[in-house]
Amino acid sequence: MNTHTSDFRSVSTAAAAEALAARFARVRAQSEALAAPLAPEDQVVQSMPDCSPTKWHLAHVSWFFETFLLVPHLPGYQVRHPQFAYLFNSYYEAAGARHPRFERGLVTRPTVAEVAQYRAHVTGAMERLLDRVESGAAADLVPIVEIGINHEEQHQELILMDILNLFSRNPLRPAYAERKEAPGAAPPLQWHAFPGGIREIGHDGNGFAYDNEGPRHEALLRPFRLASRCVTNAEWLAFMEDGGYRRPDLWLADGWATVNREGWRAPLYWEEADGGWQAMTLTGQHPVEPDAPVCHVSFYEADAYARWAGKRLPSEAEWEVAADGIAAAGNTMGSGFFRPLPAGPVEGGPAQMYGDVWEWTASFYGAYPGYRPAPGAIGEYNGKFMCNQMVLRGGCCATPDGHVRPTYRNFFYPHQRWPFAGLRLAEDA
Repeated sequence: MNTHTSDFRSVSTAAAAEALAARFARVRAQSEALAAPLAPEDQVVQSMPDCSPTKWHLAHVSWFFETFLLVPHLPGYQVRHPQFAYLFNSYYEAAGARHPRFERGLVTRPTVAEVAQYRAHVTGAMERLLDRVESGAAADLVPIVEIGINHEEQHQELILMDILNLFSRNPLRPAYAERKEAPGAAPPLQWHAFPGGIREIGHDGNGFAYDNEGPRHEALLRPFRLASRCVTNAEWLAFMEDGGYRRPDLWLADGWATVNREGWRAPLYWEEADGGWQAMTLTGQHPVEPDAPVCHVSFYEADAYARWAGKRLPSEAEWEVAADGIAAAGNTMGSGFFRPLPAGPVEGGPAQMYGDVWEWTASFYGAYPGYRPAPGAIGEYNGKFMCNQMVLRGGCCATPDGHVRPTYRNFFYPHQRWPFAGLRLAEDA
């Protein structure tokens, strides 16, 4: 998952500061709980350049609190190790030099145990700083603490994404979690119509949001229809059986080049076995669930499927308008399923808008009208990445509960498949 920065519009009252301290403790404990099922060996290996070892994620989020809060704002704070700033910086140019991303798996020291000690050191210091925040002595730090908490939640999802990629490359096909069965079949696909006109999208300034979610602005929409649920594995299999990965007429030029270069013939983590398709999941390798949303497909694949189906992907403005009034809750990390599930009954509006899979949109990731990045190193989160990436909406089965909003903008490069990403169809009305 890509990380972003806050728009600095969080409420900074004493009550909010006290609640923030409780959230900080809960999120720190949640990261450690996610790592608990892993052996030390699992936490050190880097399966590909886009991924990072679990140990690195756990240390990096601690470095964030240390660098942007503890060092400048907690009197007498002592860094745990002077080289940790080099090892665990991600891409903050203003924060100094950093270790190459593709070599994170070569860093065997500090050990997993030493990273746990580093986390405890930072957590204890943050608790002292939060006492100052609650007393009013450092109330202006609330927005940065909020960023750090949300940043750590994003890395919790990345931990699960990266562990799945790592385990998929192990011939033993290990499971991260015990599989929970979820009976149910996807309802028939329906279409929901939305009128055109001028609509406002983007964050309205109430509560926390990343800066790329604003400013709120007007968007002109033509009438459109949105599918009632995400595309399922069974529907994707029909695309495959009709030669979807062999037909250049369905693909963007860059997508077709990628298909041929990478040899794609199915979603990531799928393989044919025993006369059928199986998929590697966080609960091990299992037969593909026909009614569950297809997952781990790139933007290129999503776009090709939409062309094959005679439809298109929605714009992010269409998605946000369709999500208006729908509670931002679904099959997210707290459910414990750790995989996409079939949509529930369709009642009223579109189902499955949150959780299960991030939904690719047809929108390029760029700045909203009037956007200005935050000053300093914190502002490096968003603005410099607004090129060559596509927007996804809605969260997934690995997103922490309560982390997403209707305005939340995730973004990845169009060829990337290791996120829990799927698609929902749209069409002109």
